[in-house]
Amino acid sequence: MPAPHSIELLRFNTCGSVDDGKSTLIGRLLYDSKSLMEDQIEALERSADITGGGQINLANLTDGLRAEREQGITIDVAYRYFATPRRKFIVADTPGHVQYTRNMVTGASTANLSVVLVDARQGVIEQSRRHTYIASLLRIPHVVIAVNKMDLVGWSEARFQEIRDEFESFLPLLDLKDVKFIPMSALNGDNVVEPSVHTPWFAGPTLLGHLETVHIGSDWNMGAFRFPVQWVNRPNNPRDPHLHDFRGFSGQIAGGIVRVGQRVMVLPSGLKSTVKEIWTLDGPLQEAFCPQSVTLVLADDLDISRGDTLVGMEFLPGLSSELHAKVCWMHPRPLQRGRRYLLKHGTQIVQAAVTTVENRINVATYQAEPEPPELAMNDIGEIRLKTARPLAYDGYVTNRLTGAFVLIEQGTNATVAAGMLHPPLESVRPEYSDFAI
Repeated sequence: MPAPHSIELLRFNTCGSVDDGKSTLIGRLLYDSKSLMEDQIEALERSADITGGGQINLANLTDGLRAEREQGITIDVAYRYFATPRRKFIVADTPGHVQYTRNMVTGASTANLSVVLVDARQGVIEQSRRHTYIASLLRIPHVVIAVNKMDLVGWSEARFQEIRDEFESFLPLLDLKDVKFIPMSALNGDNVVEPSVHTPWFAGPTLLGHLETVHIGSDWNMGAFRFPVQWVNRPNNPRDPHLHDFRGFSGQIAGGIVRVGQRVMVLPSGLKSTVKEIWTLDGPLQEAFCPQSVTLVLADDLDISRGDTLVGMEFLPGLSSELHAKVCWMHPRPLQRGRRYLLKHGTQIVQAAVTTVENRINVATYQAEPEPPELAMNDIGEIRLKTARPLAYDGYVTNRLTGAFVLIEQGTNATVAAGMLHPPLESVRPEYSDFAI
């Protein structure tokens, strides 16, 4: 739901196994779409990383660490920005090594689309399955299976179809709605920005063509209003009569639409009021929607602070201190039952304890292994948590913004897990009984 005449922003990530060509693909996108500055091109051409055939090493556009260039691998998440006349893009180049799965989760957490690269010679391997599963787990709405290095298998349509068939044998086990398959050569540019003469048997779009046209307007949750308060805005400017007693609540709309005159509830307190004004940097609005950043002024002077959430009265979120979630564990020290952490959800941080480790997902089979003793680094599993105070939340399947959280290790402040909340049970909302709905 972009504003008139605005250009949509698409966030996407690349993932896949080591040497599948993720960094080269992003470099090719930037190079062929003419999104590089002249000095960047000159630096590439002067670089000592030119192959014997005289080809520029496009992976150097994203692999900025010395260790990455020396080893020819991606370690950290690299973000790049580019635009075409049709759309703006933020792309995250994520690592392929199993030991850096946590980095891949970080880079994909905000993506509208995920590009899973597969080496046409190797076919579907465990990392292919792992990254496709993570894309499903993170509820990324659109996925592209990019069968790369097709030039090394003679542009074989049979090989492309074989890989596609293998993916489609397990895709029904995952909750992926939109999956596109594209044969390509990132190194040579075939089907990346321009169509390839080597694939007359492929009638689909190029990768850039798909990125420019995939529909993302419905990716945001527009059904239920959610507004985590980030900041209480008190400019208190005596020179401006309007700002002298101004008190607004600033943040990013995490779901739905808000309108002037709309009735809202503050959680977890249960206080109610009406939206009096909606402000942005460009002036007042009559309505605003996810994911806009706005300042709301309420008709009543309520005690609201950072970490509270304003919600619409029609579709109330879960409100509970008993949480059930899937997590991707990111720390060398394993997750065990009874451990205490800080849980960051939206704009608030609360104390939390792990009460149960229910299962661990075997990414080779997508089956749950019940009651493991712990979750090791890069493991994915289901846990139950108890928080120090109730959280207002939605299931991650409903709203990726209000259904996500991270766990932080106390003392070191290290982020140890990314979590996706299960939908709240309608029959178990004891905290709502403390005030009239």
